[in-house]
Amino acid sequence: MRGCFITGTDTGVGKTLLACGIARLWTRQGRRVGVMKPVASGCRRSPDGLRNADAEALMAAAGLAPQRYPEVNPYALEPAIAPHIAATRASMDIEIDRIRSLARKQYRACERMVIEGVGGWRVPLNDHAEVADLALALGLPVVLVVGLRLGCINHALLSMAAIRDTGVPLAGWISTWVEPCYPGEAETIATLEEAMDGPHLAHVPWLDGERESRVMALLAASPLAEERR
Repeated sequence: MRGCFITGTDTGVGKTLLACGIARLWTRQGRRVGVMKPVASGCRRSPDGLRNADAEALMAAAGLAPQRYPEVNPYALEPAIAPHIAATRASMDIEIDRIRSLARKQYRACERMVIEGVGGWRVPLNDHAEVADLALALGLPVVLVVGLRLGCINHALLSMAAIRDTGVPLAGWISTWVEPCYPGEAETIATLEEAMDGPHLAHVPWLDGERESRVMALLAASPLAEERR
């Protein structure tokens, strides 16, 4: 695959941590990597305009210059709310065609792309399109990040079914600890390994420190680190 689209079972499950890890892994393997966080809520004001920490982290992971920010995050929204609501309040229309055009420019200049969605798979972007429609338009296989907590089996299976119904290939899923104590970890992972369509690419435990290096080590041992063909 020439890259991946990162989505999650919910917000706050570690999408950015994993997207940055994958971008950094491929960059260190000598590949030219492009990144996008096309739509981002919860942006801060800066002298250069609205800026999002997740998009900036992705750019740093891929070694992109700060002036390229607008092509990485074309839709920066200030309120930390659902993107279609934030866009409506800002009198902005999130256009999938514009995002696809920006992505294609990066496709032509790089070997791999890492694109991070916003929220989960069915989050609306406007009155007629969702994150699922964006992923379909961008044409990359999906990596689903599953945050391990009560209810995650249902969320993971529903997300998997929705991805399948959209017609986008599921490259695999990554489990993450989103709470310091989750007593059903082993059984939950075993259940999902039986039920999910795609492979379990990696498991990220609860990380208090050295998150970057530890995530890199975990991904380096996963199928995502396969050598250049």
